[in-house]
Amino acid sequence: MARKRDYYEVLGVPRDASRDDIKRAFRKLAFKYHPDRNPDNPDAERLFKEAAEAYEALGDENTRARYDRYGHEGISGQVHDFSNVQDIFSVFNDIFGDAMFGGVFGGAQHRGPARGNSLRMRLDIELPEAAKGVEKNVQIHRHERCATCKGSGLKPGTKPAVCNYCGGSGIVAQNAGFVTLRTTCPQCRGAGRVNTSPCPDCHGEGLREQQREINVKIPPGISDGDQVRLPGQGDEGEPGASAGDLFCVVHVKPHPIFERRVSELVTHVPINFTQAALGSEIDVPTLEGLEKAKILKGTQSGEVLKLEGRGMPHLRGRGRGDLLVVLHVEVPKKLTSEQEDLLRKYAKMENKNVSPERKGFMEKIKAFFEETGK
Repeated sequence: MARKRDYYEVLGVPRDASRDDIKRAFRKLAFKYHPDRNPDNPDAERLFKEAAEAYEALGDENTRARYDRYGHEGISGQVHDFSNVQDIFSVFNDIFGDAMFGGVFGGAQHRGPARGNSLRMRLDIELPEAAKGVEKNVQIHRHERCATCKGSGLKPGTKPAVCNYCGGSGIVAQNAGFVTLRTTCPQCRGAGRVNTSPCPDCHGEGLREQQREINVKIPPGISDGDQVRLPGQGDEGEPGASAGDLFCVVHVKPHPIFERRVSELVTHVPINFTQAALGSEIDVPTLEGLEKAKILKGTQSGEVLKLEGRGMPHLRGRGRGDLLVVLHVEVPKKLTSEQEDLLRKYAKMENKNVSPERKGFMEKIKAFFEETGK
């Protein structure tokens, strides 16, 4: 299998290019490699599809951020697999309009059946669900083929009439000096026929809105803002065309205990003075429950314990990140008289027997003032 080229390389833009720069670069390449302009170039269609794929990846902020972080594997399944040129025409027709895809470069083409619109929705999940992966049933509204007219848009028993604007050819020719521009008919949109007897149920659209329950599989390790693409679960297309896709934008809810840093998890655990000074074994929260962890003697506030492999799974990879446990030594606000007496005795002992760390610190202070003459 051939290695995919870097999308920035495909479009010929730097990695910090603006969204408008990316759009302009795609337009330029699309005109350059448009199949109608390159009938004798066998590579034109491949390069045209490659440019469209690159633009779809980099033209969306969330997909681009994912690509910048993880490369092609990070957005696998989140961009279209353009199996034919007509799919590209349908997806990006809003960028170029009918003028480009109507064939101004070498003879107009009849417009093919239009692909269905892609849909986008937000899907909220919990952090443990993002870690283990989860399946969710979601309710969506999408346009499906009308059962009455079977998608034709025609009233049952009727037929479409010949378009009186183009005479049924689907093409309109306009003379501009020595050049004849041939474009898609604006009335019938290249079909050559018009609907004069629309279906009473879908009003000639051929599609009706329906509510459907869709099962969405969320992979382990998914991040906030990632998209899950469900091919063919969007609006149905015209007869003979494919349906659009459903894009579920995942929102991972904040967790009360864990903070996520890509594949690492961070949690903060309080310990008392004696545990820090003498060492101890404490219970540490993980995604799977409480787990024992050892604290060494002399642990300082802010020190971090690392529990390997207790973080988030690597998306489409192996293994898991680590869990970082930040320890906070708590100073008691209230003491019993016995506890206070013991601490006062300890304080007196500390003044007579200065610890090596404190002794070193005090020597540094003394040396500083001696050097400055204070």
